[in-house]
Amino acid sequence: MNILIASDMEGVTGVVTWEQVTPGQAEYNRFRRLMTLDVNAAVQGAFDAGAKTVTVADGHASGTNLLLEELDERARLNCGSPSPFSMVQGVVGMDGVLFVGYHARAGAENAVLAHTWSSRTVANVWLNDRLVGEYGLNAAVAGHFGVPVLMISGDQTVCAEAVELLGPLEVAVVKQASGFSSAECLAPAVTGALIRQAARRAVERLKSGDAPSPFQVERPVRIAVDWLQPAMADRAALLPGVRRRGLRVEFVAEDMPAAYAWFRSAVAFASAG
Repeated sequence: MNILIASDMEGVTGVVTWEQVTPGQAEYNRFRRLMTLDVNAAVQGAFDAGAKTVTVADGHASGTNLLLEELDERARLNCGSPSPFSMVQGVVGMDGVLFVGYHARAGAENAVLAHTWSSRTVANVWLNDRLVGEYGLNAAVAGHFGVPVLMISGDQTVCAEAVELLGPLEVAVVKQASGFSSAECLAPAVTGALIRQAARRAVERLKSGDAPSPFQVERPVRIAVDWLQPAMADRAALLPGVRRRGLRVEFVAEDMPAAYAWFRSAVAFASAG
């Protein structure tokens, strides 16, 4: 079994503020280490369950957050940006994906640093009229290749959102969010055990044929983005083949990888200027 661990940072153990996940801020290096600990716990759990290979995708910001020198030496790391599949780089040829350090979609209540891809530009994202967060976008890319999402870690809200959308995943709730920048947090020794156990159960279920089905979006894929400001919609609407309705810009793609590529380009374009 070949397993991909797709990691983000806002849902990592102890994270409650942007400063903790932003390069150059005082606490960023501390939380890089905590991110690496969470990922290592998932790596260990996957190997406990008999994984043949484990590859990690560093999916936060520019993809240069995880400490390679402290990463479990059995894992391989995809880092840097841009890469063809961004937060799920390495997904092709995998048997299952574990989401570590994820956060809830934009606008969610009681959800630490809830946003969808870009807190500065994106209000909502829809796939064929279904509201999704980053977990949904990334799961749909994995699903295109027949790869199921097996597990997620983060606060209680993202875990519940992911289960509602993707089915009966294994979950590791590492903090109970009480607001956008507040949560009841557990110590790394506790969350590490939770993540390792959830990853082990997830891969064991895959091995036994009891894993959730891949999240596959019907083709063609209609992706719609609600932007936060009119100027952002103005810029996104300049891309070819789109339709605009107020702050919403829509694009119809032949498949999910094409929709994902358009979305990433649209966010970059809308953020410019």
